[in-house]
Amino acid sequence: MSASLSPSLASAAPTQRDLLDFVRRTAEDHALIASLPLDPEGRTWVRLEGPGGSEAWLIGWPPGTGTGWHDHAESVGAFLTASGELKENSLAARLPADGWKTLELSEDVDRERTLGAGKGRAFGQHHVHEVLNASTSEHAISVHAYYPPLPQIRRYSRAGAVLRLETVERPEDWQ
Repeated sequence: MSASLSPSLASAAPTQRDLLDFVRRTAEDHALIASLPLDPEGRTWVRLEGPGGSEAWLIGWPPGTGTGWHDHAESVGAFLTASGELKENSLAARLPADGWKTLELSEDVDRERTLGAGKGRAFGQHHVHEVLNASTSEHAISVHAYYPPLPQIRRYSRAGAVLRLETVERPEDWQ
């Protein structure tokens, strides 16, 4: 523990702002960003040490790749584009945590953001979104952080206004 931090601050759970500050600082580490191996066809990633016990990732996005619709369950998070440009489609609606397989969304819930290098965002629990590199020629690299460490990721399919829960992944599925 750093001598400049009181024990209560050192053990406090990181907030969305803390996570956003972390991904911003990490994205400014040009040597780290340049060290990520990039694959021309699939996303690449390296796990990082996040603040306060958070889970963090450096992710490379080839042109045309994306996550599909998903959420991070009870975790809050932040991500920032370190290079290239990412697009985030999200839902401005809080979904029920459990007990459903299909929902019909109202027509005013869709949000779209374009996040160029140096741009990012924080989000709360149960934030449903998809992130993609819409470029046809350039890789993108981003930094992500979540707290608490991801207990699960719920993946969805979407057809128009219908959102369907497809799978629930646990940490052992992606680590």
